[in-house]
Amino acid sequence: MPRTDADRLRRRELHEAASGMAGPRLLPWTTEDGRPCYLSTDGKGYISTLADGIETVQLGMGQELLEYARGILTPGAKAQSAIEYRWLACRLTEALADALRVADSRGQRLPAPEREAEEG
Repeated sequence: MPRTDADRLRRRELHEAASGMAGPRLLPWTTEDGRPCYLSTDGKGYISTLADGIETVQLGMGQELLEYARGILTPGAKAQSAIEYRWLACRLTEALADALRVADSRGQRLPAPEREAEEG
């Protein structure tokens, strides 16, 4: 019986859990049709380093966009056209999606917290 992609992913997750490796890393980009991309890594390879750099750029661009938005939305700032506000809303939406994806990816790589009951 041929194995499905889900079977292969589950077997890899079990192997990584047994060997102490982290699970697949969510990458900061998607496929052409919007599906998430994952990388099985120890965090030290070329693609992992590339992903770290892209995350840094995405977060930096989001910060710059937020500063720009705050500037044009302050009281007394010159009013923008509807097209400019729509452009800003679209870019802020993209930046938020990037930031949430980075947070999700980094959150998945955090070690699981130990239970207080196990400590005491």
